[in-house]
Amino acid sequence: MILLLMFVGLLVLVTLSVPIAVALGIVAVVAMILTSGAAVLPNVGLVMFDGATSFPLIAIPLFILAGAIMNATGISRRLIAFASALVGFIRGGLAMVSISASLFFAEISGSAVADVAALGSILIPAMKKRGYSTPFAAAVMSSAATLAVIIPPSIPMILYGVMAEASIVELFVAGIIPGVLGGLLMMLIAWLYARRHDFPVEDAFQLKRVWQTFLEAGWALLLPVIILGGIFTGWVTATEGAGLAVLASLVIGGLVYRELDLAQLKDAMLEGGIQTAVVMLLVAASALLGDFLTELQVPQRVAAGIMEMTTSRWAILALLNVFFLAIGLFLHSAAAIILVVPIVMPLVRAAGIDPVHFGLIVTLNLGIGQQTPPVASVLVTACSVAKADIWEVSKVNVRFIAVLLFVLLLVTYLPIIPMSLVDLFYR
Repeated sequence: MILLLMFVGLLVLVTLSVPIAVALGIVAVVAMILTSGAAVLPNVGLVMFDGATSFPLIAIPLFILAGAIMNATGISRRLIAFASALVGFIRGGLAMVSISASLFFAEISGSAVADVAALGSILIPAMKKRGYSTPFAAAVMSSAATLAVIIPPSIPMILYGVMAEASIVELFVAGIIPGVLGGLLMMLIAWLYARRHDFPVEDAFQLKRVWQTFLEAGWALLLPVIILGGIFTGWVTATEGAGLAVLASLVIGGLVYRELDLAQLKDAMLEGGIQTAVVMLLVAASALLGDFLTELQVPQRVAAGIMEMTTSRWAILALLNVFFLAIGLFLHSAAAIILVVPIVMPLVRAAGIDPVHFGLIVTLNLGIGQQTPPVASVLVTACSVAKADIWEVSKVNVRFIAVLLFVLLLVTYLPIIPMSLVDLFYR
């Protein structure tokens, strides 16, 4: 009964536009008082503090800050120029540029919203100017940005790794092949759509221009090598790699490109601080709720209930896919991971599902949720940049969502796709 009241209370608060983190905290505190009395209140602050001070979580504000600094130093512009030189000659080439630039930028920011905000503000107006329809421009940019939650470093993967006690490095590696595959399939869909609607071809392919833009973007392209190379080889942890990303962005943006001044650095730090505060308050509030649910043994009961229905690993994965797709419609990815993952992990382990494999399934599901209303945080951002109607964009975006769903099915039922590199290098 108490769980039903908590769920109803959470829905009511969210409907009233109360921030999710605040709503979670209110529901958890009220539930604790009703079940244990007011004597439990002194523990509230301690539980929230402990939940938000995990060492791996430090990577989140550092990656957010690194992405903000890189966006302020012309890195986005250089990546777009290089991508345009590579694929701009293809029909619908500017859409190809959007997808390939997102693949590059995803390896720096780790955030889909940051991706679409940084690249979309440049590429969406450019596509509209070249005759692309506004809904298509917003849809391709929005879905391409979602690759940021699949390709390392991924902030949702960091959160999942902490909540599920899984290796963040292995999660990063598991996302490489599905992320690249998703990008290539999106390029195919964009090309087919461009042929059908006769979208323009950009400049002819010139090897000289490719080399020139490569040299200009060389330092920007070196950033993922420095960050991910250090993490994958074991020289640094994911958290230390995030600190390395901040240092590298300061050096490259300030000393090499000379496009970072104190005012830009201040703005980047403020932006990073605001984004970090939102995420970490959510983490702290969910830790409080998670502690309460653990005391009631809710995760164990959920696991036992599903195991009574079926013991098939594949059937359990299908049920969890449907569950997370539904959750993604209404919750931001960070909130969904923090709130739900601790509840289902006993079931995942009991069914013999690899936590790293399951982590990629979760991030893909919630990435799709970023594209599907009513929440659709990334889609809303793209529509805001494009000044487009969300439902018109969604009609076009269905094609790209189908790609993400196809990749999700491959990852779920062909574990060799995400896990091959993990098994090769770490097991």
